[in-house]
Amino acid sequence: MKSIKHIGRMKNTGAKVVVVFRTLPGDSGSALVLGTATLSDSYHDALMTVLESDQGQDTNEFGEIMYTRMFPDGRPMLVAMQQDNRLQKVATDNVIMTPTPNDNVPLDELNVLIAGQKNMPVDELASLVSGATASKAKAEVKTVAEVKETPAPARAQASQTEALSDLDIAKSYRSQADGLYKEAARLRKQADDLDPPKKKATKASEEASA
Repeated sequence: MKSIKHIGRMKNTGAKVVVVFRTLPGDSGSALVLGTATLSDSYHDALMTVLESDQGQDTNEFGEIMYTRMFPDGRPMLVAMQQDNRLQKVATDNVIMTPTPNDNVPLDELNVLIAGQKNMPVDELASLVSGATASKAKAEVKTVAEVKETPAPARAQASQTEALSDLDIAKSYRSQADGLYKEAARLRKQADDLDPPKKKATKASEEASA
């Protein structure tokens, strides 16, 4: 059975969640999660498509790729979920990762294992956020982690200043196009393996005999 990263459930409620960041800067005992049960169908399907893609599974922290991908209505995934107050800061020992229906791994224990593989303290795992959006992704984590402590007018102003520039959006579109091209090529190869395309020579012989 295929293992899927970044998905789990809350230990206390059983609610299904996507783990956006496994730890937070300066707070390795907390994670940032997104509940999926109340998402609209279009948002849920778009999110899971990205999560289950090769890019979604290759990334160490799902929040990195959420920053570069868009929902069908054009909203950047990570920013949209922050603005809609759907991202939750939770204790890592209250999250159970479920890579398969039969596997259950507490997130705090998983973080210890990952830190051991990286030969670093668990407190430094947040420093592994990588790529072009690293600093922006970390800023999103900090903003969301503190959102409950920020007055509503300030949150509204922050949302406006965090809007993506045209350059950011263009980069996101290119990233999505690259991902779709690779996925299309993979599916085409699988189709050709199952049903090899007819050779041109066969067509030519048919025309000659007609």
